[in-house]
Amino acid sequence: MKMTPDDHARVAAAIAEAERATSGEIFCVFARQVSGYWDVLLGWAAAAALILPLLAIPLGLDPTDLPSLAHGWSVGHAAAAGSEAGTAIAVHAVLQLATFLTVLLLGLIPAVRRALTPPAIRRDRVRRAALNQFLAHGLHVTEARTGVLIFAADADHRVEVIADKGIHEKVSEDVWADAAAALVSGMKRKAPADGFVRAVSLCGGVLAEHFPPRPVNPNEVPDRLVEI
Repeated sequence: MKMTPDDHARVAAAIAEAERATSGEIFCVFARQVSGYWDVLLGWAAAAALILPLLAIPLGLDPTDLPSLAHGWSVGHAAAAGSEAGTAIAVHAVLQLATFLTVLLLGLIPAVRRALTPPAIRRDRVRRAALNQFLAHGLHVTEARTGVLIFAADADHRVEVIADKGIHEKVSEDVWADAAAALVSGMKRKAPADGFVRAVSLCGGVLAEHFPPRPVNPNEVPDRLVEI
């Protein structure tokens, strides 16, 4: 998904509009991908290479099933048992390598790699990326601790809404869940800007309720959407 200049302008305008009624600060980040999850894919490939070839044993796999390795011959004398064992080991090694490469190649498809990644891992990495952005843009140092980050990770199919201590202590989790759901809806419809605008509006409403504008109400964080 791409964010156009018009999309950026719409989100920035929505933030500015929401902040007119509050002393809180809202910031939006659109991430294309927070992790490639290559370590997870390698783990799956290694596990498959170790386990799947072993399943061939009870299924009756014989070294002669691979003529190129067994040369089409079978062992008929006990003295040749060592040769048969060596062939079996070679066959097993080839199966392991083939399995590893097959899983690795399948994992090059983003949808497959995402499916192989446990939801808990994706949730944790997107959460950490969102927290890093929260800190990097100074949302944790606003005067009343009322910064809110709205974060979407496109390829990871995850969103996060992070509120600083000042506002988080006064607001139900349902508010942030509603904002996250609005953003997810926009992402699913390939209209991320719509999702951000709706999420900003929901967050702005709750900020205005608990933190109205101060007599001196500086804009502590830029009103904009950042792409990473």
